[in-house]
Amino acid sequence: MGLGLGRLAATQSWTDLRSRLISAIILGIAVLVLTVVGGVAFRLLCCAACVIVFDEWSRMTRAKRAGDIYIFARRALYVALAAFFFGFHGWALTIVGASAAFIGIVDRGEQKANWVLGGLVYAATAGMAPGILRDSGVEGLAALGLVICIVWATDIFAYFFGRTFGGPKLMPMVSPKKTVSGALGGLLAGVLFGVGFEYWMTGHVTVLVFVLSGILSVVGQAGDLYESWVKRRFGVKDSGRLIPGHGGLMDRIDALIVSTGVVLLVGLLGSGLDHPARAIFDF
Repeated sequence: MGLGLGRLAATQSWTDLRSRLISAIILGIAVLVLTVVGGVAFRLLCCAACVIVFDEWSRMTRAKRAGDIYIFARRALYVALAAFFFGFHGWALTIVGASAAFIGIVDRGEQKANWVLGGLVYAATAGMAPGILRDSGVEGLAALGLVICIVWATDIFAYFFGRTFGGPKLMPMVSPKKTVSGALGGLLAGVLFGVGFEYWMTGHVTVLVFVLSGILSVVGQAGDLYESWVKRRFGVKDSGRLIPGHGGLMDRIDALIVSTGVVLLVGLLGSGLDHPARAIFDF
């Protein structure tokens, strides 16, 4: 749910609201500052996020029950993070991809490690996708700004549109409070804020960013719903207790993880690994 701004607005108790507001402001400012600074500081933030997400995912899905395969996945992720931290992005992605393929092959008969494999890819995306994009320089900063702008706008306006217009539920078995009107309102806001951000940055609007804004808004909402489904699947309310009043890190960045992963994929296909963000912004 982005950084949880919609959930924050839904809070009824002032005491709870104050706790959520303070932690949201502190977290938001810290992340934005480190994103702007980039370099080693941002890579450390990405590595920390990756480790935390993998740990929360593993505890939530009980992935540790996979035994040796879980240990292998965790070690593979740490090796990939080391490669990523020192700038060997190609090696980092190769290690994650090869390790995921290995787990899939080894476990294809029993299928006891599906959640381990999913956690490896999900956590790697959470940490490496923003880091690789940010290493594209000012274009990378702009690409991450675009993602944050779209996800936040979608999150906030989906909540207010849903509260204002109500109507049919989007996926009541997964998230009882989300409505179709909220999803459409969030999509509209995501597109408007996405193209608005591009115009503010470049002075013009491209078809690519217009279409990409819609895609990111949709996949961000899908990422939020997916984590809600996983939590319901395992009977868990929050992914963790890391952030006061907000739960775990995954609860706050689920939409950002999927959206940033899509932007990285578009960048890799459009500009390659050295400067993936230039497929979206080229100053």
